[in-house]
Amino acid sequence: MATENIKRVKSTDIELKDRLVNVNRVTKVTKGGRAFTFSAIVVVGNEHGVVGHGLGKAKEVTDAITKGIDDAKKNLIKVPIMKGTIPHAQIGKFGGALVYLKPASHGTGVIAGGAMRAVLESVGITDVLAKSKGSSNPHNVVKATLDALSQLRDPATIAHTRGITLDQVFNG
Repeated sequence: MATENIKRVKSTDIELKDRLVNVNRVTKVTKGGRAFTFSAIVVVGNEHGVVGHGLGKAKEVTDAITKGIDDAKKNLIKVPIMKGTIPHAQIGKFGGALVYLKPASHGTGVIAGGAMRAVLESVGITDVLAKSKGSSNPHNVVKATLDALSQLRDPATIAHTRGITLDQVFNG
């Protein structure tokens, strides 16, 4: 995993929109009966290249969502977006989930399902082709999608790394 690419962002200086991905009811069997709690996974983003995910657990759904939003604001990353899509194809993995993201031409839309769609729309990507393989567990799919997004590099970074001009990146 390319951890040196990840650009952390502070949540205090941007306006974030939250998106609920999944709520799960968890049961703990005790001597006195069953104790129910809720687990919520939330994605936050500013729809301009910043996204994060969080997990909240509480006895009430609203409290779990609030905790998830607070956790997501602590895990923000910056994603390069070019003309509403991603700069290049990328694979992301987490646990049993594997996601494949591919750039799409303008007007295609977000071709992704469930948890991947929530992450891609929160980051501000408007045109992308995406495929999820393996586990359909929303937690793993969200983390695999964020893994793929964190590995993306913009053309200027690639040109700087290779020591060439931006025109040479696109023309060969």
